Amino acid sequence: MFRIGEFSKMGKTTVKTLRYYDEQGLLKPEMIDKFTKHRYYATDQLLVLHRIQSYRQMGLGIEDIKSIMSGDNPDRFLIRRKFELIDQLNRVKETISRIEFVLHQKEDGFMNYVATIKELPECIVYSKKLTVPSYDSYFELIPEIGRVISEKYSDLKCRVPEYCFIEYLDGEYKDKDFNIEFCEAVDSFRDDFDDIKFKKIEAVTAVSVMHKGAYSGLAQAYAFAFKWIETNGYEIAGAPRESYIDGIWNKESEEEWLTELQIPVNKPN
Repeated sequence: MFRIGEFSKMGKTTVKTLRYYDEQGLLKPEMIDKFTKHRYYATDQLLVLHRIQSYRQMGLGIEDIKSIMSGDNPDRFLIRRKFELIDQLNRVKETISRIEFVLHQKEDGFMNYVATIKELPECIVYSKKLTVPSYDSYFELIPEIGRVISEKYSDLKCRVPEYCFIEYLDGEYKDKDFNIEFCEAVDSFRDDFDDIKFKKIEAVTAVSVMHKGAYSGLAQAYAFAFKWIETNGYEIAGAPRESYIDGIWNKESEEEWLTELQIPVNKPN
């Protein structure tokens, strides 16, 4: 038999690791001298250590290895680990793709934009569909919707944090006379009236791009977002949303307006 130091050299591991395996009940010494407390290991235990090291190098945890060493079928642990690694690999590939996109975006004139993936939570909204002559018309049409709602339901509260957005309904880009649906997140359902509808918006995964400046520059933000989606292997899963964070109501200069593009997406298998 071999003392722990000798055994650690033979097994190409550390004494600290052997003591840890002993504490965990994974690999106990063949014998412990009752007077000196020295640990002794048998040659056959090198095979056990080698097996443990093999599972550890595949990324299995101590508890999983203990189960295997106790007689459980290793296949279920290895299959689970395989799919964990596949998921990690896909995440790494996606990260590399995002890095490559950023490194090359200067060539495409998109240096002012970045994209993130975010989860948009479920919410209750009131909505109204309307035709908008131009972006400038928002400053009259949208406040009027809020005024009508306040008159009808004076106790209705906006969700905190506030969240309002529009969705385009035409299916193509139009710079005038375009059809939209305006939505404002609120704290509860109410009865529909006139052309105001209350509904629940389901949670969705979205690509988010921030645009700072006049609404006339949103076309470039959309171009960036759509290219990012295509390059990174996502698919568009719903109508794009424009969420208005800062605008004419709280900023004097249009250069300070802040709009978030939110484009629902999914990742094909």
